[in-house]
Amino acid sequence: MASILLTINDDRLLSQIKKACLLLKGVSDVKVVKSVADQKDITKTNGYKEALSDIKAGRIYSAANAEDMFRQILENV
Repeated sequence: MASILLTINDDRLLSQIKKACLLLKGVSDVKVVKSVADQKDITKTNGYKEALSDIKAGRIYSAANAEDMFRQILENV
């Protein structure tokens, strides 16, 4: 099996290009993969900001392994 990489500048054309590619003989699948530049910056998310707040407030825990983590959790129940 071989792959072909297409770079599309206009995201509005993606669905049309995907449909056209599927019409080609021998094409079994078309996947759309966003470039790294298009991905969301995680440092701007609320979850990231909450995590930093937890670290600053000392709301962090550590465990040697999964067994140790569950032992700590179950001790506090």
